[in-house]
Amino acid sequence: MSSLATASAPVNIACIKYWGKRDTKLILPTNSSLSVTLDQDHLRSTTTARADPAFARDRVWLNGAEISPDGRLATCIAEMRRLRKLEVEDKQPAAPPLSAYRLHIASFNNFPTAAGLASSASGFAALVSCLAQLYQLPLSPSALSLIARQGSGSACRSLYGGFVAWEQGSAPDGSDSLAVQIAPQSHWPDMHALICVVSDDKKGTSSTAGMQRTVDTSALLQHRIAHVVPQRMAAISAAIRARDFDSFARITMADSNQFHAVALDTEPPIFYMNDVSRAIVALVVEYNRVSIDAGTGRKAAYTYDAGPNAVIYALKDNIKEIVELIVKYFPQDSFKDVFGLFAGAEVVGKTVPGFNEGVAKKFGVGAVKTLIHTRVGDGPRALGAEDALLGVDGLPRDT
Repeated sequence: MSSLATASAPVNIACIKYWGKRDTKLILPTNSSLSVTLDQDHLRSTTTARADPAFARDRVWLNGAEISPDGRLATCIAEMRRLRKLEVEDKQPAAPPLSAYRLHIASFNNFPTAAGLASSASGFAALVSCLAQLYQLPLSPSALSLIARQGSGSACRSLYGGFVAWEQGSAPDGSDSLAVQIAPQSHWPDMHALICVVSDDKKGTSSTAGMQRTVDTSALLQHRIAHVVPQRMAAISAAIRARDFDSFARITMADSNQFHAVALDTEPPIFYMNDVSRAIVALVVEYNRVSIDAGTGRKAAYTYDAGPNAVIYALKDNIKEIVELIVKYFPQDSFKDVFGLFAGAEVVGKTVPGFNEGVAKKFGVGAVKTLIHTRVGDGPRALGAEDALLGVDGLPRDT
């Protein structure tokens, strides 16, 4: 008899960046990090797993293409099997021996894979959540984050919704390097994000390769680890709890800047941002200058992961004029207005009064390929049979 489960998990975008491992096998970070979980209604990974005694071997499909179930994927699957036997089968002799069955797993991302949108994070979080559901494991999100972390470090933060810290820990076995929720989605529901997709190509230097080069060669990284990140983690956590956007924005942008400075300090240097990325920085800086001069503080916060795509955090009431600002400099063929900001009307690019339009040049259509408007969201969701990616034969459904 086979068993089947389906789960989805969210993307998270870090405000305090994870960059560097102290243990590459267990994926233990050199510093703590903090992220915002984004709404799965817009960005998600969905995974279905089926366990069946008739399956001859483990098989995995990602976005319709079969991939080899080895490496970090195999590590996570093996750990979930071990916990199924330990927590369920050894304690309940009548429980079906699912840990002994081979698995068929299908996963689908509704956004570009490996393009700087944390696809591995949501993917491994969905995998672990799906297997926890399949195996009926009585584990907390923090406990599951220990396993997701071994697939992709930032995946541990996608086990929670809202605002999430990955505590670096100090134990050699990684038992205290896990995710904790700083505040739930409901604490600050007006936190929105505008993702500017500059490129959906695969990155030239992967995060895994890049961060290890940084650990080996960057003196600035060592200063960051020892003196900068601990203070920023405390300060941004306090800003989130106080719903202090001005402080949140200041810290988020400073940490993005330092992350890319550390990449530049690597030998040889790593360049993830491009001219479009830097132009967006200039626009956000000038937009905030106008707001600060008016006495209303910062109203936008840019952040960049290991890629050229910008994520702009802003409160709900300010996101419309930020979309207009970006569209003025980066024209769009269309904008998917999921929140009805423009009530069906075409988006017309414009700046706010007092904005110095000379801070950046205007680009052509396609420089920013698309804009994705989303908001803070919830953690992994258990889905029903109607959402399963595998058919009754254990093979991927046509989608």
